[in-house]
Amino acid sequence: MKTVRVGAGLGFYGDSWRSVRASIERGGVKYIGSDHLAELTLAILQKDRQKDPAAGYARDAVPMLTELWPLAAKRGVKFVLNAGGLNPEGAREAIAKAFHAKGWKAKIGVVTGDSVTGRIDELRAAGQALAHLDTGAAISSVQDRLLFANAYLGAQPIAEALAQGAQIVVTGRVADAALFLGPLAHEFGWRWDDWERLAQGLTVGHLLECSGQASGGNFGSAQEWEKIPDFLNLGYGIAEVSEDGTAVITKAPGTGGRVSFDTVRQQLLYEVHDPHAYYSPDVVLDMSTLKLEDEGNDRVKVTNAGGAARTDTLKIVAGYHDGWMGTGVIGYSWPDAYRKCEKSVDIIKGLIAERGLAVEETNVEYIGYNSLLGANADPTYRDQLNECFLRMTIRTQDKRVADGFGRLFPWLGLSGPPYLGGFHGIQRAKQLLGLWPTLVKRELIESGVQVSVETAG
Repeated sequence: MKTVRVGAGLGFYGDSWRSVRASIERGGVKYIGSDHLAELTLAILQKDRQKDPAAGYARDAVPMLTELWPLAAKRGVKFVLNAGGLNPEGAREAIAKAFHAKGWKAKIGVVTGDSVTGRIDELRAAGQALAHLDTGAAISSVQDRLLFANAYLGAQPIAEALAQGAQIVVTGRVADAALFLGPLAHEFGWRWDDWERLAQGLTVGHLLECSGQASGGNFGSAQEWEKIPDFLNLGYGIAEVSEDGTAVITKAPGTGGRVSFDTVRQQLLYEVHDPHAYYSPDVVLDMSTLKLEDEGNDRVKVTNAGGAARTDTLKIVAGYHDGWMGTGVIGYSWPDAYRKCEKSVDIIKGLIAERGLAVEETNVEYIGYNSLLGANADPTYRDQLNECFLRMTIRTQDKRVADGFGRLFPWLGLSGPPYLGGFHGIQRAKQLLGLWPTLVKRELIESGVQVSVETAG
């Protein structure tokens, strides 16, 4: 029975491709699926695009491919990456320019049509409410502040680009697992209504989409994480997939990390709200029927995914301007480090009230006590802190207020609680982007999806 090996690439914008080299050189992979986008990443790319209209894509795609393409091309390894972000064509142009400078040639496919930023009125006229998924609010409340809006596409256009001979496929916003399901559907000729096989392929994609998480990265609880060998050379996950969808999750020989029942199980449940109905643009996955068999030697067999017909809607994530953030950070030393920070909060809030600053929301964190644990922090611990940093942020619609907020802090060095031991300087205001998740009829989006393949270099 035919098998295909697909390997994990990046798990986020800025992740390391160091481990991808081992997967290409020693892992026998035919495809690398590289996930550069989180929902908030689009906000970062939008800020890039505001400064430079030619930007808006994940810039790490170019150095990654520049380093890895010679190894990949020699072995026939293809890349599928969503690094196109808000500007897939711009990403292709940047890659093509870099390849031309090296004298390399490659067929680069681009998938477009996920962006609906300029189509909101059209979609509403077609009967799409585009209401906020969580609150039910009308999109009209933020429409004049929208900065981007992108639908999550599925694996089908990726498979189409590969069928047209693409060696590198660049997409915008697609479902993360589609980066792996697309190559599998292409290689095996799976029908787009073969829900069981698509569910298996989706499972593979979900297990590989987070670079090193299925092979021991970010793993376990107290003491368990220390048993993962050789984090320095952690290998990224690889799936050896058969035509019927049966998969073995493994990693490249000689790499660090561990692939086991537990590491795979933990990644399986990552960001899953309902294991019985994990929605994607291609299929609805039922994880409750899955069977994981630890075969030892960093091999876990995955079978029996349950699949149901895809929904008639796609998810859209939109971003809108939601004011400005002002930030102040100061630190105090023992004794009473926490209480000094707490007193400083009272002082800063008093200054805000005295000056009548238009602050809509305030957030207070005590670094060293609750900045990670939040409400779960143990209050009996705070008075034992040798040092504590106060990080205080505000949200306001007035950029001047956000810019000036940090200036409320320096005078505490001589006129506040004693032993101020750290001041992070006056930080400039940062634009805040709100996220707007919603649903739209599938056919209104997919009718506008386009695939183009061009030879670069």
